[in-house]
Amino acid sequence: MSSPNNHVFEPPAESPTQDSALRWLALLFSTGTLICCALPLMLVSLGFGAAFASMTSAFPPLVTLALHKAWVFGLSAALITGAGYSTFRSGRACPADPTLAAACARAQRLSSRLFWVALAIWSTGFVTAYVALPIRIWLGY
Repeated sequence: MSSPNNHVFEPPAESPTQDSALRWLALLFSTGTLICCALPLMLVSLGFGAAFASMTSAFPPLVTLALHKAWVFGLSAALITGAGYSTFRSGRACPADPTLAAACARAQRLSSRLFWVALAIWSTGFVTAYVALPIRIWLGY
């Protein structure tokens, strides 16, 4: 006879590892938008062109990333959108077990923070790469 304290664990429909990997990929690619596009523009705008030149000679893939910035921003936007959906979709529930529920709530808070950090980094890179320069040109600086 089964005791009422026995809990049957049912695995979630989606793997938490896949959701976590999506969030970390979103953060990685959003950081890539800063490195490829925002950082060089900021360095040159502040008069550190020589620092930018030495940075590109030390790390040549920066040039490739900058040449394909539309792809970098598009892919990172898609990853952030997927991470946002998996973080904030309806129907997410934590287990009834208090220990597992506490761990689940902690993981959801971390996921939410990770999403907002990735979005802030992506937004900073987007504004710097696509908005700041046209405004600066329009203002005549």
